[in-house]
Amino acid sequence: MFTIFALSLLTAIPFVSSQASNNTVLELEVVEANFQNAGIVPALLASFNPGALLTVSFAGVGDITPGQNLTIDQVKPTPQIVVTPANGSVSLGSVFTLAMVDAGPVGFDESQGQTRHWLANNVTLDSSDGLSFTSAVNITDYASPFPAAGSGSHRYVILLYSQPASFTPPANLSTPGVPVSAYDFNSYVQTTGLGPLVAGNYIQVEQGVSTISVSATSAVETSTLPAAKSLTSSKSSSTSGTSSAPSSSSTTSASGKLEASVFLGAVSLLCSFIL
Repeated sequence: MFTIFALSLLTAIPFVSSQASNNTVLELEVVEANFQNAGIVPALLASFNPGALLTVSFAGVGDITPGQNLTIDQVKPTPQIVVTPANGSVSLGSVFTLAMVDAGPVGFDESQGQTRHWLANNVTLDSSDGLSFTSAVNITDYASPFPAAGSGSHRYVILLYSQPASFTPPANLSTPGVPVSAYDFNSYVQTTGLGPLVAGNYIQVEQGVSTISVSATSAVETSTLPAAKSLTSSKSSSTSGTSSAPSSSSTTSASGKLEASVFLGAVSLLCSFIL
């Protein structure tokens, strides 16, 4: 009996792992779609094809959803950031540059430059794939968003780039303690030799009532994304009933991780009984 139960659990684990991976892929598609809808692509970034999910968490708020509206008080603490690869074949690398820029309201002319709110080189990952700044060079420490009153909802874009050994920062952005200021973000990425864009996310912050006209955006229909359709199909084939794709504008991979943990824990407990 124990042997049969163990085999059943071990057979189910790959399916749970696959579901967790599919959830991450869906989350990535949600981020990509939001970047498109918010005009971040192609206004700020020519393209956006992340290989990993950037989970941004503020104290008192928790994990944000892409484009979530937050108050200036909610974004005061430095957020915690975790990187989750899309799948097992994605290699994250070991050294990164993290940047957060104010891309202004939707429709802003990005050729005017962006306000630098955070810039750190030599960022690494801890044992839980969280960003570690222990050995980082904090060029501009995290400066919480504080848009001018009436200037509309500003998009604060957080981006993680692979940092190769050949990375060469400009003299004015090579030492710690540089205050918040405007710069040409894309020029910085290109001239320093930063590697591929690994992951990204963004929030929106506004003060007061907007006195300017801001371009309208549409909500992301998660159920129309390819990964959502794939998840629906796989769930339908694994059960006698039917299941619907997520309907919210974002999802989390917590459920997939929890299911995997439950299965692994059950197997561990079973093995202890057998031994």
